[in-house]
Amino acid sequence: MTTDNIFIGLMSGTSVDAVDAVAVKITEHGYKIISTHSELISADLRAQILDLCDPQKESIQLLAETDHQLGKLYAHATHQLLAKANLKAGDIRAIGCHGQTIRHSPPGAEQIPFSLQIGDANVVAADTNITVVADFRRKDIALGGQGAPLAPGFHQFAFTENEINRAIVNIGGISNISLLEASGSCLGFDTGPGNVLMDLWSQIHLGTRYDHNGSWAAQGTPIPKLLTQMKADGFFALPAPKSTGRELFNINWLNNQLADFSEAAPQDIQATLLSLTAETISESILALPQSIDEVFICGGGAFNGCLMDSLTAKLTQVATTDALGISPSWVECCAFAWLAKQRMASMAGNLTSVTGATRQAVLGAVYLPD
Repeated sequence: MTTDNIFIGLMSGTSVDAVDAVAVKITEHGYKIISTHSELISADLRAQILDLCDPQKESIQLLAETDHQLGKLYAHATHQLLAKANLKAGDIRAIGCHGQTIRHSPPGAEQIPFSLQIGDANVVAADTNITVVADFRRKDIALGGQGAPLAPGFHQFAFTENEINRAIVNIGGISNISLLEASGSCLGFDTGPGNVLMDLWSQIHLGTRYDHNGSWAAQGTPIPKLLTQMKADGFFALPAPKSTGRELFNINWLNNQLADFSEAAPQDIQATLLSLTAETISESILALPQSIDEVFICGGGAFNGCLMDSLTAKLTQVATTDALGISPSWVECCAFAWLAKQRMASMAGNLTSVTGATRQAVLGAVYLPD
């Protein structure tokens, strides 16, 4: 195979459940997925990552060790993917490695802006003998942007359709939307929690990483007073561009919200958290400057039947990105393969209409295998 246009995308998201890997052929005319692989993150490594997300538990030693361990895991996932696809290192132009976000502090509220992803790209490049592109977010932040979301650029490339206004909704730990206007322009921003709060509540009460198909939430009834209180958080009223993460929507945030609801049934809390995700997504879409003809869902939330039913009841023409030819599981991975392609071609990866950066820029640092 040619090495000119086969890229690998590596992604581990806010949910910290697995490393997803995709090999994809990308040309100026489109893309074709060659193979996919998902590598579970061990319980011990997941605990380390979550400790690094907690300012009370972080340490430089833990940061450095986890950075190296994640690099080895990304490399292992790459080797597994290559074996599945019957590809060699020399067939791959570059790997786009997002890394694991452990802190995201976008511009605003007098805080120093930064975004930190770990997973040593030097380890990945040396182990796989493939060029790696990583550190995608910090250039955008240096230009005054949010550094997120970055997937809308790929959404625009892959999913724009003439004469149709589409919304692509990625529901990972955090949710974000891309408005793909028929005119070719693109808007995008984080809407707030996706699965992160529902997952936390499931871990506490069910001992599972997530609420399978939303079946537990379906057994409960949303609590209107609690839902209204949650939606009063200042993040939801912020204008775009905006981005967020576990720094805001975490167990401390959830415990503060639940302080006056100690007698509520756990399943009713879960139903309320699901409603929070569904309503903040749907209200964001309905408030967009252009009316939306079609809504397509990707990310883990696309497999939550109860959440999908709730979104369908609030919006019209809702489907998963399966309808556009790509499984919801692999859209974000493909985005980082595409970002690697952009970097290797010295082409811009960010959209100023999405991140708020002062200009478009080539994103990512290149790590050579030798």
